[in-house]
Amino acid sequence: MPEAGTLLGIDYGKRCTGLAIAHPLTGSARPLAPLNANNDEALLRQVLKVLADWKPSQVVIGLPLSGSGDETDLSRAVRRFAAQLQQHLPELAIGFQDERLTSVAAAERHTERRQQGRARQRDARQLDSVAASLILEAWMQDHR
Repeated sequence: MPEAGTLLGIDYGKRCTGLAIAHPLTGSARPLAPLNANNDEALLRQVLKVLADWKPSQVVIGLPLSGSGDETDLSRAVRRFAAQLQQHLPELAIGFQDERLTSVAAAERHTERRQQGRARQRDARQLDSVAASLILEAWMQDHR
């Protein structure tokens, strides 16, 4: 685990990108408002603003690998986006976390919360950020 400090999780998407924030001492993450951007340039600007606001010590980006663990077109896009982010902030530590099944887990978590009366249908727009929180929690678990 890196030095204690805030972690920012990113669930990269072509239209909607989920964000979550965590601190290694708590071991849990909470979703932030997702970002909507139609291209990497717009997304990069938005992420840079979030980074300036939260000042995390590390960013963890979900890596969408295939079921067999191979790279996909989307995982290559994630790596390109991370490289762009690193160019703007060379001192920022960026890590990757296998995100297979996080979207499914996020949808299941939302369904459970709806059944318990703790979430509404409109909260489904937060699914990408819930996935980002699951990515962060998995990363923290793997790096204890």
